[in-house]
Amino acid sequence: MVFEGSSAAISHTGKVRSNNQDSGYAGANLFVVADGMGGHAGGDVASSIAIHRLQNLDHAYPSTMDAQASLQAAATTAAGDMIRAVKDRPELAGLGTTLDAIIMVDDYAVIGHIGDSRIYLYRDEALTQITTDHTFVQRLVDSGRITPEEARYHPRRSVLMRVLSDMDADPELDMFVMPTQPGDRWLLCSDGLSGVVDETHMLKALRLGMAPGRTADGLLKFALDGGAPDNVTIVIVDVGGQHPVLSGSATIVGAAANPQGVIVPAARPARPSWLHPVRQAANEPTHFEPAAGYLEELIEEDHRRAVRRRIGWITGFIVVIALMAAALFGAYAWTQTRYFVGVGEETGTVVIFQGIQQDLGPISLSHVYEDTGIKVSDLPAFYQSAVKETTSASTLAAAQTTVDSLRAAAGTGKTP
Repeated sequence: MVFEGSSAAISHTGKVRSNNQDSGYAGANLFVVADGMGGHAGGDVASSIAIHRLQNLDHAYPSTMDAQASLQAAATTAAGDMIRAVKDRPELAGLGTTLDAIIMVDDYAVIGHIGDSRIYLYRDEALTQITTDHTFVQRLVDSGRITPEEARYHPRRSVLMRVLSDMDADPELDMFVMPTQPGDRWLLCSDGLSGVVDETHMLKALRLGMAPGRTADGLLKFALDGGAPDNVTIVIVDVGGQHPVLSGSATIVGAAANPQGVIVPAARPARPSWLHPVRQAANEPTHFEPAAGYLEELIEEDHRRAVRRRIGWITGFIVVIALMAAALFGAYAWTQTRYFVGVGEETGTVVIFQGIQQDLGPISLSHVYEDTGIKVSDLPAFYQSAVKETTSASTLAAAQTTVDSLRAAAGTGKTP
């Protein structure tokens, strides 16, 4: 059965790079995004090979199993094409590409994925990331060593663990089948979009309900407004929906839109100056396939970074606790410079207290300094009331002066 819905594909070089190494495809049943890598023209060649090999899969399938088998076989053939391309043109060594593909089979989406391009599903006002990045930082996230938010800004977020390339003749794609329904919007994109535009802004563009082409334009604008340091490729697929079903020839965008292949440009030396310092060339690769030893070094480095971060948090916590303790101690020390005269609860006598007439929870901020032995009952009514209400004194001498007055009033000492 031919897929019923509408789609759009768009690809942009971005604001930094000088050439587009991405490719995209939107056909009748097949939808693909490939993000190439490999310096100068390597990425262009890799993503073009992937698209031109997979476009033969754009037809109806009797079952999802047949579609899965065809998708895996085409990816393997594309890897073989890259190996042969490098043999013919050694300057392309190290080329590769991510690959995200959807084949619509009846009411199901057959999905193939390798690399860090992504597939999202917008359904019932919610956006869900369907694929999992094959990156070093995603492995750190999965192991709980960093958070997803930290992964967005990790210095090695572009290090790929799996990719379609000339280094692996038998690539392993993540393959799965998902049911789809009218109203679903599928978004396939390179990391030029997902690495710049967060899901909140993606959701904002998708929920407007505009046609796929205008929605893709809106997402691209978000990426450009965010600086677009990498190529941006977007494919949007609407299942059924209010927009007219598009038919005719497939849409191919990016590097694969050039049927003549890719010419390797000569590297142009940079001329640094204090006004225009040399920066990384725009057409250098953003991804690479690291060796095992390098990954071990990265893991150890991230472990050391995590330990340093933990030590920093603990040190900061200790400093804060120490400052709070110092402040509390200082406040308590000040209270012990104050005095007041009151009644001893157990003795019923006049007592000089050191501290203030307040408690901090279960902690008393005063204690008995001196029991004068003066019976409160021996005092005139006015003085009894004053003592029971307590009389504050700024110094010990002032408190003792108050006691002398009470002693005189009780007739047990000197006259004040």
